[in-house]
Amino acid sequence: MNPNEQTIKITSPQVDEYEDIVYSQIKESWNTRELKMSLLVPRTDNLKPAILYFPGGGFTTSNYHKFIQLRLALAKAGMVVASAQYRHIPDKFPCLIEDAKKALVYLKNNSANYHIDTNKIAVIGDSAGGYLAQLMGVTSNSTHFLPTETTAEISKVAAVVSLYGISDLSTIGGTKNPPVFHKGTSSPEALLIHGIGAQNSSLTINDSPEKAKKASPTSYVTNNLPPFLLLHGSADTLVSPEQSQHMYEALYKKNVDASYITVNGAGHGTAEWYQDSIINEIRDWLLLKLS
Repeated sequence: MNPNEQTIKITSPQVDEYEDIVYSQIKESWNTRELKMSLLVPRTDNLKPAILYFPGGGFTTSNYHKFIQLRLALAKAGMVVASAQYRHIPDKFPCLIEDAKKALVYLKNNSANYHIDTNKIAVIGDSAGGYLAQLMGVTSNSTHFLPTETTAEISKVAAVVSLYGISDLSTIGGTKNPPVFHKGTSSPEALLIHGIGAQNSSLTINDSPEKAKKASPTSYVTNNLPPFLLLHGSADTLVSPEQSQHMYEALYKKNVDASYITVNGAGHGTAEWYQDSIINEIRDWLLLKLS
């Protein structure tokens, strides 16, 4: 017997990547903007759950190639994982949630190409992406922010995961001694709802409470929502842990299946979020909810 022979045990499927798929075209004044997504697809023929990931970026970027550790772990567990770009500042709300809905529509309309079980599509995001995932969850199977010529049913998602996400635009920095930055006219949340221009650039988030409310996930919490997993770092000074706590409390009051995990000592997008313990927690929760 050759002493160098090895037997390899297969524990996860091969994963194929489909890069930079155009899922939406936005007609602008003088051009057409393409919005893209990338997919990680386990090479199996069975119907698979899918995860739609929205990257964070302070409402100013949407780098859909980030968080590869988490995305690959989910794909190796047998889930199709899509990562979607979306419009951001200088574009105003509700552009980004309209894009998120279109990304979901693309997955459902092309489910046969990737062997996706359309009844088992979850959304996940970090920071501003967590905000989008929450907003997708609370408006699931509703007429809010629907793309044209679609029905509420196509906006339905099966589960929601938010990592240090935003639930209330008016209190991102918390209700007790929030950073001055969030109160200013140049804060991302202010620019998101007011836009950029001579008139709008002098407005803070609190100058239009109705606009802030309309753009906040907590405003749409009702019963019969999909299950939520909310994670936040105890040392997050950019997006207050109160954001996840208050969302959890709102969901709990409506008897929604919700879990809230505080990661002790973790900050905003710090190294803790890329460790196996966190990734495995998210993976196992999704496998349970999408089984």
